[in-house]
Amino acid sequence: MIRIYLAGPEVFLTNAKEVGERKKALCRKYGFEGFFPLDNEGEAAGKSPRELGLCISRINEDLIRGCDAVIANLTPFRGPSADVGTAYEMGFAHALGKKVLAYTNVAEPFRERTVKALNGQVSREFDGRLRDSLGMFIEENCLIDNLMIDGCINANSGLLVVEEAPLNQKFTFLGGFEKCLVAAQKMMNH
Repeated sequence: MIRIYLAGPEVFLTNAKEVGERKKALCRKYGFEGFFPLDNEGEAAGKSPRELGLCISRINEDLIRGCDAVIANLTPFRGPSADVGTAYEMGFAHALGKKVLAYTNVAEPFRERTVKALNGQVSREFDGRLRDSLGMFIEENCLIDNLMIDGCINANSGLLVVEEAPLNQKFTFLGGFEKCLVAAQKMMNH
């Protein structure tokens, strides 16, 4: 059975395990076995905060190594971009030759989200680039996230599902996730 690692910021939700179980049930519906980052959390018991963090990192990397694919939730998390841990997991999986598919529950492009996160404190500078108050230019590539995230998906599966979830379901809406599973069936000759 094809094994899929379920990357995303859902692990920070108060009902994280419930959301993980819903995602794993959808995986089974499409003939896959889903692995949620919290599945092996018992290994982390009794450790200091630092030891716990490093243990979770190792556990998640091991889970990815044992899977055939990753489906990543790129819904912006704590800022205009995807969860940094999820972005790392995507790159890690891609480097290992795993299939990487992704979805986001926010359709607004990265540039617009970035300008909003900066409270509009941006200006078009002498070089024609949009820059923040520190003079750092803002990507204007018409992509859904940082160009390296979109680039990873484009170089790998080419599948990035963009949805606009209801506001109260920003991190729990699974429409895009399910579309990734349908595509994975076709891609992986399932």
